Amino acid sequence: MPIHIRETRSEDLKQLTALMDDYVVGFYNNPWPGDQAIELLINNLLEQQIGTQFVAEEDGKLIGFATLFFTYSTMKAERVTIMNDLFVTEAFREGETEANLFARCQQYTHEHGCAYMSWITAVTNERAQQLFDRLGAKRGDWVNYSI
Repeated sequence: MPIHIRETRSEDLKQLTALMDDYVVGFYNNPWPGDQAIELLINNLLEQQIGTQFVAEEDGKLIGFATLFFTYSTMKAERVTIMNDLFVTEAFREGETEANLFARCQQYTHEHGCAYMSWITAVTNERAQQLFDRLGAKRGDWVNYSI
């Protein structure tokens, strides 16, 4: 069956929450912030004030998602998107689902007149880095920190 990439809808809440649990806890081994906190985030993204979210769907089942957050670039004085998440369940990681989610994020960025899309990935996530390299992404010159 074909995989469909589309914007998140309110009826995706239960499946998307479970998928995000797989991402946060299963993939990155981080503590789960709780269903209520995740559902609030999803609902804020549905309003497209802070960002937007896309899902990959096959036969009514969500198999992946990507999240874009909105901010501005002082250097360009324009709005930009930050791809905060790109996740596909393990069974679909060798296909084109990730590339299609990435392409949808790029398309959204372009269609909405944003200057560019940026993102980071874990240093250890070599598979993601290979995907981004294959898709023509360029590594940045900035060093990322957090506190």
